[in-house]
Amino acid sequence: MTDHHADQPHDVRTFFAARAADWDARFPDDGPAYAAGVAELELRAGDRVLDAGCGTGRALPALRDAVGPRGTVLGADLTPEMLAAAVRAGRGRDAGLLLADVTRLPLRDAALDAVFAAGLLSHLPDSAGGLGELARVVRPGGWLALFHPVGRAALAARKGRALTPGDLRAEPNLRPLLAAAGWDLIRYVDEDARYLALALRRG
Repeated sequence: MTDHHADQPHDVRTFFAARAADWDARFPDDGPAYAAGVAELELRAGDRVLDAGCGTGRALPALRDAVGPRGTVLGADLTPEMLAAAVRAGRGRDAGLLLADVTRLPLRDAALDAVFAAGLLSHLPDSAGGLGELARVVRPGGWLALFHPVGRAALAARKGRALTPGDLRAEPNLRPLLAAAGWDLIRYVDEDARYLALALRRG
């Protein structure tokens, strides 16, 4: 069962590199949606959080606000051009930015309290392996938020595609995928205005 746009990391990098410069301009109204998605993690002051596949860093200011000055915010992305766009937008002030493949993170086990991942799942060449790597770096009892500012149907319509039964983001497919990687799906929302899958790291 697969639902991704690229089979190899360099394909993902090529896809986003060509779009980095005007990415934010294409989606100028997503800021409040990202802030609402971050709020679902219920982060506390001092928490350690990663934005996995952070892109231009649209979630980073909200993550920084949530964990405060004592907290740790990291943004990891595979595409240098996306990270450069994040810096140009001033979001490097809110987080430490890592040029990294989220399936092989340069972080120790259980280093984080939470991971926020917007639009990531469909770009992972190995979804199970990627979710397992995110589980590795999150402490037991920590959280993962898989997010998108529009739901699956709205996103498919935007791309001129139909929803398919094999879509990994559909709840019947996602729940066992998460479970196999060490996550329990706690909340699932798929509506026009947002997509959110909130999962708890088993310990």
